[in-house]
Amino acid sequence: MNVIQEKLKLLPDDPGVYIMNDRDGNVIYVGKARNLKNRVRQYFHASVKTEKVMAMVQNVTDFHYIITKSEIDALALENNLIKKYKPKYNILLKDDKTYPYIKVAISEKFPSFSVSRKLKKGSKYFGPYMGGVRVRDVLEMVNVAFGVRLCSTNVGEKPKKPCLNYHIHRCLAPCAHLCTAEEYGERVRQAIRFLEGDETEVERLLTEKMQKFAAQEEFELALDCREKLNMLSKIKLKRITALNRDLNADVIAFATNQMYAAVNILITRRGIMQGASTFAVENTSTDAEALSSFISQYYASHEIPDEIITHDYCESKLIEDFFRSRYQKNVAVISPRQGIRKQLLEMAENNAADYLEKAIDKIRHKEDMTVTACERLQEILGLSRYPRRMECYDISNISGVDKVGSMVVFIDGEADRSSYRRFRIRTVEGANDFASLQEVLTRRLSKLGTEEEERFPKPDLVIIDGGKGQLSAVKEIFDRMGVADIDLISLAKREEEVFTLDSKESILLDKRDYCLKMLQRIRDEAHRFAITYFRNIHSKRSLSSVLEEIEGVGKKKRVALVEKFGSIDKIMHASIGELMQVDGVGENLAKQIKKFFEDKI
Repeated sequence: MNVIQEKLKLLPDDPGVYIMNDRDGNVIYVGKARNLKNRVRQYFHASVKTEKVMAMVQNVTDFHYIITKSEIDALALENNLIKKYKPKYNILLKDDKTYPYIKVAISEKFPSFSVSRKLKKGSKYFGPYMGGVRVRDVLEMVNVAFGVRLCSTNVGEKPKKPCLNYHIHRCLAPCAHLCTAEEYGERVRQAIRFLEGDETEVERLLTEKMQKFAAQEEFELALDCREKLNMLSKIKLKRITALNRDLNADVIAFATNQMYAAVNILITRRGIMQGASTFAVENTSTDAEALSSFISQYYASHEIPDEIITHDYCESKLIEDFFRSRYQKNVAVISPRQGIRKQLLEMAENNAADYLEKAIDKIRHKEDMTVTACERLQEILGLSRYPRRMECYDISNISGVDKVGSMVVFIDGEADRSSYRRFRIRTVEGANDFASLQEVLTRRLSKLGTEEEERFPKPDLVIIDGGKGQLSAVKEIFDRMGVADIDLISLAKREEEVFTLDSKESILLDKRDYCLKMLQRIRDEAHRFAITYFRNIHSKRSLSSVLEEIEGVGKKKRVALVEKFGSIDKIMHASIGELMQVDGVGENLAKQIKKFFEDKI
């Protein structure tokens, strides 16, 4: 702490980001400040601190800072460093659901419509869809009403044969050159108007089609239209009449009990309440700073609205400047005093407070299962350091065929799926799990000390799925590569024995111990990840072998069919129209493929 006191005297008055480390050098908190000297000193000198802040400060053994030009730059840098280090005391949106959007590929000559969970430039997005409205139902409604294409077929100069969607009046078949760009473009414009909130045209079209199909005694198609009209009524009921139909706003409320906190977001698009989402978050800073940090992280992967409705203590100008600088987007951040916006904010506040009250036990239980379990694991197994980053490895194969390895990563006891990696075994002949593990660990550890360590940080603990033999095999690689500062253990499935390098006997943890449950979670996740990869490779290889038996299906068409369907079962049950959507597959070949699989049944 003496080192910290000396450093506190040297802090500048500039804006910037401060980074706090524990005794093992792990980054445990990142914060931004308008004035570094004033903000950082508060942690160590302020007499009134929340329980959460006190717990964090007790673990701080050092800190450093980065000066920025402005507080906006500090907020952006804070966001990047939180993503990089994943500090245990920061707000982390790792449990966040990504809600679906309808994507319109407006950069295409004949724009396609599809479901997407990622927002990228070059397309137009509508959503997110939540709260009882299924995105695929809305997409199907657009398809039935306007006949826009939902496929990814390349529309080129050479016309293709129209698929089933054309014959059931669900597509204008631009790929078959059965409509002009102008005709299709008008349908796209009508569909976009509907997605923007104008239901009049789609209601009229669906009603007309329903009556037409009923008159032609095509009752199944007429019933389909009626179902779409019922769905449209459900969407209209979600409209908030007092809100402007052009308004796209997110309502964000923050609630805290000084130990834990929760954020509730109500999402409205074009005056329609799309749904709500609630997050449990850490609270180791002021409410205003926590709210700003949450907003900057959340909108890194979500659609940015025109308006954010939130508390009066929010750093409104900073957030507005941040969106303008970072995303070139003008967002109004407002704190309403009355009217419908005030009512929406109160609704979000009630949701956040209710979630916090009911979720405290769940949050505490989660801490027991994660961070506390990591601390106990270090103590029980005598690990050299707190196992913040744990990596677990598993091998999967059948009789030595299609051998694969998996690496899953847990940070502070929670899965970090973005860091998972898969390996195809290259050098091992036959079913040799020991040698396969050695290959995987050699490839993984070779990244340490190189430029790639930025993307693959050094783990604190490596866990092997297996017993003493697997542990010894990996220890050989550690010794050969001179790795001495990473703890290594294995977990054998039958008796759930833990093997370490420091004990000849296995360690049996209590079946109810959160430490064992955490080790089981990471081991089972590594096994699941390896099995999934193996099945994917094995099924594609098997499928490709089967397709070789079909006359007229060459290598290029086999690859296209595998990429499109992925399994024998899906090709077997595909319609002729669906098979014809694959590049190079015409009607005759589609019928031939269909007959081949029918003969196999």
